[in-house]
Amino acid sequence: MKNRRINYFYQLMGSHLSILLVSFLILSLLFVRFVEEFAYQDKAEELESYGQQILRELEGPQPAANLEQYVSILQAQNINFIVFDQQSRILYPISEAFPPVELTPEEWNLIERGETLVVNRDVRRFENTVTFVALPYVEGSQLAGGVLLASPISGTSEMIYELNRTLLTAMLAALAIALLLSYLLSKLHVSRLQRMRKATAMVSEGNYNVELPESGYDEFGDLARDFNGMTAKLQQSNEEIDRLENRRRQFMADVSHEMRTPLTTIAGVIEGLRSNMIEEDQKEKGMNLVSEETKRLMRLVNENLDYEKIRSNQVTLLKERVETRELLEIIKEQMEFQAAEKGNSIEIDAPEGQQVYVDMDRIIQVLTNIVKNSIQFTENGEIRLASFSEPEYTVIEVEDTGAGIDVEEIGLIWRRFFKSDVSRGSGQFGLGLSIVKQLVELHGGDIRVESEKGKGTKFVIRLPDAK
Repeated sequence: MKNRRINYFYQLMGSHLSILLVSFLILSLLFVRFVEEFAYQDKAEELESYGQQILRELEGPQPAANLEQYVSILQAQNINFIVFDQQSRILYPISEAFPPVELTPEEWNLIERGETLVVNRDVRRFENTVTFVALPYVEGSQLAGGVLLASPISGTSEMIYELNRTLLTAMLAALAIALLLSYLLSKLHVSRLQRMRKATAMVSEGNYNVELPESGYDEFGDLARDFNGMTAKLQQSNEEIDRLENRRRQFMADVSHEMRTPLTTIAGVIEGLRSNMIEEDQKEKGMNLVSEETKRLMRLVNENLDYEKIRSNQVTLLKERVETRELLEIIKEQMEFQAAEKGNSIEIDAPEGQQVYVDMDRIIQVLTNIVKNSIQFTENGEIRLASFSEPEYTVIEVEDTGAGIDVEEIGLIWRRFFKSDVSRGSGQFGLGLSIVKQLVELHGGDIRVESEKGKGTKFVIRLPDAK
């Protein structure tokens, strides 16, 4: 059997209504009980007060004459009284209108102990249901009997009835107001839930540009704030996914483009050698070309692997203190031959004893890439390697007197496969500087470029000292 669906609005109304009804019922019963006890207790205290006065009159010189005035006063208030002896015989007034006194042994024991007997509701011993009290009457030091005062409860019942009717009217009015407030609050809560439901449906359809109104005074407001935080993160994640997808497509296009040229060259040379279309004196040149293009492909693959390892935090730096001048001399020795081929010289300007806290292999990779870039765009010029200290940092500069970079291109050189001047046909891929930037940042440092077209370029690397 399929479970029946109950709207949250009706659940709220039902819960509010049940709580209100149970609360009103309990409060009403307690109040009625309290009113009845209070009314009967008040009546009993009134009867006891009159009884005390009658006892004082009985102790006077003319008790019979003094009691006459109480008969008329008490009858006007619908109260009857008698004075009885220990044998339950009525001593005053001498009238058969009052029924004989019938007290139980427990009630007589209470009177004999000198205590006042109070019965709030008695339905057996009198013609009507009454409230009565019996006070012990003592002559000298002996119990002579007692004084009994009785009053029908009809007046008390009428008062209780009026109180109950007033209470019922107040309950109905309060219930109506409470139901109205419950309806309005339930509508408010349900409308907020429906708004959240619509927003959730929009998110499930892929629309993350959704925002709910926030309020800090209840859990709905907290939920709305959390929901807005979630959609903001989903929006950021979606944008990041789109950026990654665009980068992936661009990467595939760039890699395909960069690989096409060397592969075409290799395929063409091999085909020429196989079909003997290349002359004998040109075969050596063709083999060298294949070798260079193969190295070019290997360099592209290695740089891509390096780049992805750095981006995915798979590179662990093994830092140590390294002499800055020694480091720059290593770079000079490695790159001096390539620089000389283009008529360039490499100069070093670094103080003795200065140290930098780096991963030796990775910082050599960084400087090698930068110097290669400088050699690529400098002819018959100078490449200067310098270092100096700043508070908490060591600064390394690579400056050349080459072609320079356009101002609008400076921010683009860190992109993969970007070439500052594609018309040069240098054969260098645009991955080196991307790796350089990420390795410097992995060291906790930063790198910037200063360049002017036709006047050279300077790379400035700031690396933090060991703490």
